[in-house]
Amino acid sequence: MSRVIVITSGKGGVGKTTITANLGSAIARLGFKIALIDADFGLRNLDLLLGLEQRVVYTAIDVLSGECTIEKALVKDKRQPNLVLLPAAQNRTKEAISPEEMKQLVSQLDKQFDFIFIDCPAGIEMGFRNAIAPAQEAIIVTTPEMAAVRDADRIVGLLESEDIKKIHLIVNRIKPKMIQLNQMISVEDILDLLVVPLIGIVPDDERIIVSTNRGEPLVLEETPSLPGIAFNNIAQRLDGKKIPFLDLMAADDNLFNRFRRRFFGN
Repeated sequence: MSRVIVITSGKGGVGKTTITANLGSAIARLGFKIALIDADFGLRNLDLLLGLEQRVVYTAIDVLSGECTIEKALVKDKRQPNLVLLPAAQNRTKEAISPEEMKQLVSQLDKQFDFIFIDCPAGIEMGFRNAIAPAQEAIIVTTPEMAAVRDADRIVGLLESEDIKKIHLIVNRIKPKMIQLNQMISVEDILDLLVVPLIGIVPDDERIIVSTNRGEPLVLEETPSLPGIAFNNIAQRLDGKKIPFLDLMAADDNLFNRFRRRFFGN
């Protein structure tokens, strides 16, 4: 049986799809078979971030309408044989599919894969209801902004009301310097507000934008980057390993910061 995990947030623009692409790639590198489902019907971006947009022929809607089998709709990753993508349809709205139909899609994949990630659209309307319907677990993504944290808190309540109890949190786009200057909410404050177990923190980094524009997940780069290490660590935690969290404050430290702390305090 697969572990079916929905990646959600409530607020748009927090990096759910980037995290889905990188985390899926990181888990595939560990040797697990993983299917990524793009549940954002009407938009669809996961194929772009994986660099698979030219390979999409059929979508989830074609499977449900009987135009093709689910095996034909699955797009194999060009770099990792363990990873496949089930694309969403761009020419349909979120109302084109029901929660029951989403469950049908997942049930067809259930015995073939170790993990199934569902990339959830923003908001709490029909797209959200579809995405969470087959899920057993959830990863909530937030950024250190009050609007994103408040929306994440709402999502926690909705997931629990749907009997999804295994919920973890990723705090994305952390900027250590802004936290040090009290210009950004700290991870500790976010955890106090949400009371959800933390599974990862990902620093803000221009290389993430470059990698998404290229369609090449950061975790696949030969030269390790701090965000890439963070994604790989999250993948290992999902596998049950005890991996310490990155000390982003220390990683961002420099002579100026040490001087300021010595003479002016924290």
